[in-house]
Amino acid sequence: MTSQEPTKPTRREILKPVELVVISAILAVFVGLTVLLSTRQPLLAVIFFGIAFIVSLVVIAMFTLTFKPNAAEQQEMRGEGGGSGSVDGGAGGTGGTGGVSGPYLGPGPKGH
Repeated sequence: MTSQEPTKPTRREILKPVELVVISAILAVFVGLTVLLSTRQPLLAVIFFGIAFIVSLVVIAMFTLTFKPNAAEQQEMRGEGGGSGSVDGGAGGTGGTGGVSGPYLGPGPKGH
């Protein structure tokens, strides 16, 4: 069987938050320089830099949250098949799919 000990994160997974902050900083620097060169007011440029940094950081964080796989997708990506208690061969017939294997997607809508 497979071991259940946690795997060590890759370098890409470790540096992912740093990448997002750097992208936000680059966007904020662009906005700050644009405001500075167009208005020649450093205080206004700093204010726009801060606003652009925060807004871009929040927007990028929201985009990354939308792409996080759920447990069924993670199980499918790892290639783990259903063992005992899987929906395709489990006893009891609750939620069986008639022999069609696939990821478990939850109990479905409740019948009231």
